[in-house]
Amino acid sequence: MKLITAIIRPEKLAEVKEALFRVGVTGMTISRVTGHGGEREVVQHYRAQTVVLDFHEKIRIEMACSTPFVEPCIQAILGAARTGGVGDGKIFVQPLDEVIRIRTGDRDVAALTPVNADEVQRASKLMQALPDGEDA
Repeated sequence: MKLITAIIRPEKLAEVKEALFRVGVTGMTISRVTGHGGEREVVQHYRAQTVVLDFHEKIRIEMACSTPFVEPCIQAILGAARTGGVGDGKIFVQPLDEVIRIRTGDRDVAALTPVNADEVQRASKLMQALPDGEDA
């Protein structure tokens, strides 16, 4: 089991979420964060003062994945979040020792496996197969 944390551009959230749904990942936590990586500082003038904006708005996506979902998650995020420019973000993969679903008490992989993962994958593949503008 792994905890995948991705820091992405805010404008890429919809694409990343859709790509993750296509590979069957439905459980994730999304937070708005600010940070600074390799991007240049932005200098703006506000009320006759120079202001250096050194933190940039980002989105943090966190998801716990069983082993078969780790590489598909990484590839989905890479494919959907990449623009090729500085500031595209990072993906961090960390081991998880234990996971417990509060509602049922399920542990580890049983707590991670979403009940509807197969359903989500089927629906996503069906939507991809339809011509643009048609509903299922």
